[in-house]
Amino acid sequence: MKTLGKAVLRLHLLCIFFALGSFVWGYNVGILSSVLVHPGFRRAVGYPTPSEKGVITAIYYLGTWVSYIFVSHPVSDRLGRRYAALVGIVIVAVGTAFESGVSGPGAYSLMIVGRIISGLGIGMVSTSVPLYQSEVAPAGKRGKYVVLNHVGFVVGLATGFWVGYGVTFWSNTPYGQDVSWRFSLAINLAPSFVFGAGLPFLPETPRWLIEHGRDDEALRSLHWLREESFTNEQIHAELARIRDDVEAYRGSGTSWLTLFRDPRLFRRLWRASLLQFMAQMCGAAAMKYYLPTLLEKLGLSTRVALMAGGIESTLKIGMTVIEMLLIDRLGRRITLVAGTLTMGFALLLNGVLGQVYPDNTNRSADVVCVVFVFVYALGYSMGFGPAAWVYGSEIFPTAVRARGLNFSASGSSIGSIVAAQVWPVGIETVGSKIYFFFMAVDFACIPIILLFYPETKGVSLEDMDALFKDEPRPSPHTDDDDDEGRIARRPARRVQASLSLSAIRQGSERGDNAVRNRRK
Repeated sequence: MKTLGKAVLRLHLLCIFFALGSFVWGYNVGILSSVLVHPGFRRAVGYPTPSEKGVITAIYYLGTWVSYIFVSHPVSDRLGRRYAALVGIVIVAVGTAFESGVSGPGAYSLMIVGRIISGLGIGMVSTSVPLYQSEVAPAGKRGKYVVLNHVGFVVGLATGFWVGYGVTFWSNTPYGQDVSWRFSLAINLAPSFVFGAGLPFLPETPRWLIEHGRDDEALRSLHWLREESFTNEQIHAELARIRDDVEAYRGSGTSWLTLFRDPRLFRRLWRASLLQFMAQMCGAAAMKYYLPTLLEKLGLSTRVALMAGGIESTLKIGMTVIEMLLIDRLGRRITLVAGTLTMGFALLLNGVLGQVYPDNTNRSADVVCVVFVFVYALGYSMGFGPAAWVYGSEIFPTAVRARGLNFSASGSSIGSIVAAQVWPVGIETVGSKIYFFFMAVDFACIPIILLFYPETKGVSLEDMDALFKDEPRPSPHTDDDDDEGRIARRPARRVQASLSLSAIRQGSERGDNAVRNRRK
């Protein structure tokens, strides 16, 4: 296989463009953390209490949860990955308009409405982007391309913090206080427009096209994605294996209940869902939204806290890029465990120092706490942040991949809702002891990852059945067949599922014959 070619450039450009959708998602998160401490916003919505701030934060994740369960996967399955992202980004724009325009006696309620709408749209964008990246990438480099999703997210997160910091210089007058936070929210409409305008001009994933019977288009798309990096026979062989995978699971139906009824799928569903839940319950959701508030508790002014948040998020970009280069070499499990250990240690130190030196009585201890808040963020960017999305986007069969990723992503929404409610109330009532709660979650995640999560590094999407030790799936059209016929078919199916690309590369004639036999 050639190391350079058109496909390499095309895949990078495609995945970077899709990362723009993740940028919108990250900016939506990062800017709210500064808006929550903005004096103009607090006045506009009636000076919200810590629990009301928690509602503003958590209600967004209720919107994402509804989208993951009921909206995103049917849209992605019916319209394709591109147009699901397009519908989602339009909804995000509507929600952003609501959020930036709230005023009057009902401002708090309107903010809640805007947050729910934004959550619905982000639910579609946040899953269609890694779905697309996962389905177009070669197996050996899939992790790198999907991590670009998280690179876009943290760039958006950092941009949100820096814009929030910048508008503090515009808040010295009553007019500036009223307008600056609205402007900081509305900025997100610009990348949303660019992302939405470009989506119709991109190719759809070959796997989605095969699933919808558009074989010729799938071949053209796959050839465009692999040109000069793979031979024609390798491209045809990959297409044949995609078709095998789609046909094997075509009988699973369109109901998301299939993910629970079919033990082959449920074994993957609970792992992906738990991973997403753990990724937020480790404290990440709280850190993203309440970082400026947390830094204020450590004695920093609002402006300095926002600047520190910008620095922290910018450092996360570098760590996520490093993760992008390492995840296909070290694997998903190693990066997850290393990141979780880093987060747990950072939270332990912050909790201990907060107990030994309460009420900011020691300036050096406060500085150490701020530093280890940064260390925590780097650990998240090295582990859970990107790896949870990589894992969930690659382990499901093509026919149910959108459903599987969306339902598992709902675990992230549930974890975020819990963390977003626990953190502001906990920091007000028990102070730094709240760190120990999230630290315990982090350390509990490590044995779970090591015991229950097989490594997916370098495994093709069509070979996940073998990795998860699934029994061969009977043909969807054999309900009336006898047991003897089913048993006779299983060995052939098992052999077919275990074929690797290297084995099929021996000749295109064998792959072409297999395609003709299947069509008969």
